[in-house]
Amino acid sequence: MGGGEVGLNVAGAEIERQRGKDFLPTLHGCFSLGTTVGAGAGIACTAMQVPVSVHLGVAAAVAAVMLLAAAPGVVVNIGRQTAATPTGPRSQSVLRDPKLLVIGAVVLAMAFAEGTANDWLPLVMVDGHGFDPASGSAMYALFAVAMTVGRFTGGWLSAKIARSVLLAASAMLGAVGLALVIFVDGSPAVLLGAIVLWGLGASLGFPLALSAAGASGENSAARVSFASIVGYMAFLVGPPLLGVLGEEVGLRNAMIVVLVVVGAAIFAAPATRPRQNAPVVAVSAVPEPRVSSDA
Repeated sequence: MGGGEVGLNVAGAEIERQRGKDFLPTLHGCFSLGTTVGAGAGIACTAMQVPVSVHLGVAAAVAAVMLLAAAPGVVVNIGRQTAATPTGPRSQSVLRDPKLLVIGAVVLAMAFAEGTANDWLPLVMVDGHGFDPASGSAMYALFAVAMTVGRFTGGWLSAKIARSVLLAASAMLGAVGLALVIFVDGSPAVLLGAIVLWGLGASLGFPLALSAAGASGENSAARVSFASIVGYMAFLVGPPLLGVLGEEVGLRNAMIVVLVVVGAAIFAAPATRPRQNAPVVAVSAVPEPRVSSDA
């Protein structure tokens, strides 16, 4: 899945380049919509005591059918870089670009905020705030809905608000939501609002920062790939580290680390401004010729 998602992000960034406007928020909105549907199905299957093997088997079959139906529409060469650029050889490392490294830090911070909710939000609600398990799961579903709404409206917002400003505002919303979840006790209404703010704030950070990475210079495919990998590292490493820390100080206190990281993203967001006079990279988006079955 991780390898496929890197490829999807590279393709999405190339679609953005061709269209001249942000597309990755909508692409990630489809991801969040799938998360929302999956969360709802999980709650329903738990309530009906459907065996896990049956639940996962049906989910795998549905996903396989959807992938097979969509695969013929994927353009084979989209996002493939040419052998050289107007300013130098392709082998020049994108990792030497300080601007890209700062953008990578923004990706890491916002992916950390999203991944923390994916792995720990229900448990924070149950163990940290005293909700029952069903309510904790429902609150995660609310987070997924907020993510979906934020991402499907992100393309429209990015057409009206500068990307760096929108990223900073998203990080601020996420930070406010996290702070309320960490520090406010006993108010279901406040916590519901906090989860919505957390979801809306985290929704645009990852896709908009990926768009900024692709637009930060030449060899956009390598730049988007790097930023994607940084984001998935945050998903992989961050939540387990919070679990270890939570064993010592409590899960709510451990989430202060996430709050600090997201707060730092607010100040790093100006790095996502487009680079002036950035070179245009030639990218092939022409599908390879298909060989007929009679050949």
